[in-house]
Formats: sequence, structure tokens, C-alpha cells
Amino acid sequence: MTRDHKTIVITTINQPTEAIRKIASTCQDWTFLVIGDRKTPADWAWPGVKFVSAAEQLQTGGEFAAECPFNHYARKNVGYLWAIGQGAELIAETDDDNIPYDSFLQGVSREVQGRRALKTGWENVYTHFTGDKIWPRGFPLELITESLKAKSELGEAATFDCPVQQYLADGDPDVDAVYRLTIEAQTKFQSNTVVLSKGTYCPFNSQNTIFWPEAYPLLYLPAYVSFRMTDIWRSFIAEVCLYAMDKSIAFRDATVFQERNQHSLIRDFADEVPGYLNNTKIIEILNSLSLSSDPAATGDNLWKCYDALVGAGIVPPKEMKLVELWLRAVSSPGSGAPE
Repeated sequence: MTRDHKTIVITTINQPTEAIRKIASTCQDWTFLVIGDRKTPADWAWPGVKFVSAAEQLQTGGEFAAECPFNHYARKNVGYLWAIGQGAELIAETDDDNIPYDSFLQGVSREVQGRRALKTGWENVYTHFTGDKIWPRGFPLELITESLKAKSELGEAATFDCPVQQYLADGDPDVDAVYRLTIEAQTKFQSNTVVLSKGTYCPFNSQNTIFWPEAYPLLYLPAYVSFRMTDIWRSFIAEVCLYAMDKSIAFRDATVFQERNQHSLIRDFADEVPGYLNNTKIIEILNSLSLSSDPAATGDNLWKCYDALVGAGIVPPKEMKLVELWLRAVSSPGSGAPE
């Protein structure tokens, strides 16, 4: 696969960070795309990186880029569309505070050798990578204590088709504000590959994740929900839609070290409250839907999921216009992305 057919997508409001500089130097066989926002420095530039400013997005990105809100993590959607429009056969995403190890994006394959979680319902995947009392952001608060009592059982090693794969992050990994407000610790995850299939759910994030084309419609980050829930609620929809097609999702070794950008933990907590109150309900709603098993219907399935969450009062109605613009752009590559 050539450089033009593999794309890394990041959005940032900072000058080039250590993570961005190292990714640019070590992943030269990938196209590296950085999507700017209103707060991104106007002079942003770094060798080996294609930077798309907010102004350029509006000039060349079509209706989706014009409608997608600024000052929101969902601007990353414009980068996904650019990559799809350029014919990317693999899209990786990370953040500007995730410093890559040498293993970052090495030897990736859609076919994964791993062990499947046998438990149905909610699975705290982190328990299979560390003995620490830790859980991923978006895991239901009411189930944390039970999830930490003992690791659930994994099946025998086998090969799975995983069009979405979440790699972990060492250091200050992706946990919620409740964890950070009550526990101060660095985490070093053990090597493992855990696969989730139909009936088993765990949130995955946008910090270190790769998508193959069959899952491209599921890249969509909702723009009218809180910053701390956009990628988490995306993950629930992606899991349900992939399971409808009898596909799996893999959680894999940590290949980055996160030196987290400055955050207000209380603000993070406030942004996470909609998830604390609704995450289990969201899975119940999504599981009640009748979704097609046809990969060509993934976009239709995505629309049904958002329509149901709007109907339940969890996602605001104005999200649907952006979902429709997204699906139109994904189905017509190049129509909603910068040139």
C-alpha cells in the first residue's frame, strides 16, 4: 500500500507538538493530514504534514465543511472526508498529545490474531491489559466496581475480521474525569489483543484507532454533542453497525504514550455527565433497531442509529442534517473534502 493510500488524521489548535513532529518523521510512508480550527495558529506548518486551515476548508470542503461547527473536535470529520476523497485504503487517527512508539502503525492488518471476549453485555477491556483498577472513558459508572472484581473469560486464539481497531495509550490513557479526580497514576499496559463481537460492548476512542474502507461511514463524529462524548457515542454506533455485518472490533497493544494536554477536570466531568446518564440507555436503544447485514447499507444503518437517538432526546435534532451531509459526501468521494 503506497503513501497516498494510507492517511493519518489529526485536528489541533496548537503549534506542532512533539507528537506531531515525531509522527511526521517516523511515518513517512503515510500521508499525514492536520485539520485546523478557528483557534489553530495561522502560521501552522511542519515538514511532511499537509495542513488544511479553517479558511481552506471553507473554500474547498463543500457543504459539509461549511455546516460542521467550528471550535469542536468534530472538525476532524473534514479530514476523514479528505482522506476518503483521495482514495485512502486505510485511515488512522490520533491526537496531538500522543507520542508514538516505534511500533506505531507498524504491521497493521485487518485480519487480527486475538482472543474474543466471551462475556455478553458490557466488557471493561482494560482489565485484560493491566491489573490496575482502571476503566475506559465512556464505560458505565454503575458497572465499574463489578467489572474490576475479576477479569472475564476470553476464548481461544483465533483470526478475526476487524475493520476497526483501537490501539491503547500508555502514560495518561483515555479515562474519564471521575478516574482522574480520584486516582493519580501512570499506566503501562501489557501486550494483548482482545476482540469484541456481537453482543459485547466497550467504548473505544479516537486517540489511536484505524479504520478500513468498509467502516468509513462509521468514522462520523457527532458535532452537536459534548466534546467528551463525541467519539464515545460514535463507538457505540460503530459497534452495533459492525456487529450487524458480523464483523468484530479489536483492542490492541499501546503504541503511543500520552502526555495529556492541559484540561480542566471539572469541565471534563461536566461534559461527561450526558454519558454517565445515558450510555447504557444508548446501547439498549441501538440494540432494539433492525439493521441491515449488507455492507452497502452501513450508511443507512448509521442514519437509523442517529434518528433513534434523536427520537430518544439524547442527540439534538440538528445533528441529522449533518449526518445526511456526511453520508452524501462519503457516498460521493471528493465532494465534501478539501482538494
